[in-house]
Amino acid sequence: MATARPVVFVVDDDLAMREALQDLLASVGMDVRVFASTQEFMQAQRPDAPGCLVLDVRLPGASGLSFQEELPRAGVDLPVIFITGHGDIPMTVRAMKAGAVEFLSKPFRDQELLDAIDAAIERHRAQRRETALVAALRQRYAALTQREREVMALVSAGRVNKQIAAELGISEATVKVHRGQIMRKMQTTSLAQLVRIADTLGLSTPKP
Repeated sequence: MATARPVVFVVDDDLAMREALQDLLASVGMDVRVFASTQEFMQAQRPDAPGCLVLDVRLPGASGLSFQEELPRAGVDLPVIFITGHGDIPMTVRAMKAGAVEFLSKPFRDQELLDAIDAAIERHRAQRRETALVAALRQRYAALTQREREVMALVSAGRVNKQIAAELGISEATVKVHRGQIMRKMQTTSLAQLVRIADTLGLSTPKP
């Protein structure tokens, strides 16, 4: 995943703009895919790679701003860079609040777009790393027994072995065995790491 070549997707109904952006991005060695509409973009296959979406605000049918809001529901997590020849402050605010990386008004300098694309791809790389990490942690957590999950929740909540033993009705020695198994299966070496993992997984804290 970390070494996959980034892909830049461009959606703009202006043929001249599509061709200009394709030439620009290809000239700096980027893998670029261009589309005349959001429908074309959604129907196309997207590689499992970091990337971003360069999106025109004004498109036939639903606007680019509306499409941006639909992307998460469609399972598309690409960072968005808006380009427009008719931007205004409310548009910019709406786009940025929805998570856009940049909002560029035409005509913009080539370097402005390239810098925004670099930032967007780095953001997407970080998102993908985080997603992969959480998926790995969930897989490890799924390998725990029900008792080990109970012990992990209590350990992460700050309970000592004696308290855990009392709450679960087991011996302290058994608690220690479970803790060892948990640390091994979760591939962690410290309580601090285990607490962070529990927080990442959103595990609920048991009440005393």
